[in-house]
Amino acid sequence: MQSTQDYFAFLADKLQACLDTQCEQIEQAASMILNSHRQGGNFYAFGSGHSHMIAEELYTRAGGLAFVKAILPPELMLHERVNKSTNLERLGGYAKALLDLYPITERDVFLIISNSGRNSVPVEMAIEAKKKGAYVIALTSLRHSKRVSSRQKEGKKLYEVADLVLDNQAGYGDAEFTLPSWPVPIAGTSDFTGIAMVQALTVTIAQKMVEEGEEPPIFRSANIDGAEEINRRLHEQYIAEVEKDRS
Repeated sequence: MQSTQDYFAFLADKLQACLDTQCEQIEQAASMILNSHRQGGNFYAFGSGHSHMIAEELYTRAGGLAFVKAILPPELMLHERVNKSTNLERLGGYAKALLDLYPITERDVFLIISNSGRNSVPVEMAIEAKKKGAYVIALTSLRHSKRVSSRQKEGKKLYEVADLVLDNQAGYGDAEFTLPSWPVPIAGTSDFTGIAMVQALTVTIAQKMVEEGEEPPIFRSANIDGAEEINRRLHEQYIAEVEKDRS
């Protein structure tokens, strides 16, 4: 159908916009994360609502870096109750209580994902991480965020607080694709471009490590032969101690 072809062309244009505008920022983010890793710092990723999928995409993923530490509290996802995460994401003070569970230091890099960048939790997550000395990267939609008011008590938005901004190129309202016979936009794009951008970030970090004679700690798919032992070693080196500390 023509709508299928049109939608794929729409997605291709979105990826091209990311390529045209975000390469320098991704390179800068990759350098910060790699420098942090070499100094014994942690690379944290956080997102709530649908944005949690982008953080989860970085974490223990086939082809992903083993040193990523995702913060994925289930109450901020969508599977417990539809509006629960939406209501909690607007709750002032929640981010500080959550972040106090993690040993954030000045050696760390923190990626915070929020398409609108207006709600209390992602904004205050960035503020609290910076108070602890971490370098904060935002993945957000500037076109959307600049058109809405902040719900954070100080009136801040995520892109205003972060040290570096990655713009996912999503438009106002996230869903932008329209059908000729239907005026309401459908098919949100922020997850599509967001996942592409964090995977590009993974590739860029790995390339930098290879160019400098290091072996990137990359997970293999658990569904290919020979991967289990490699993944077990990576898990023990980068993840097991974190899980032990949280138990």
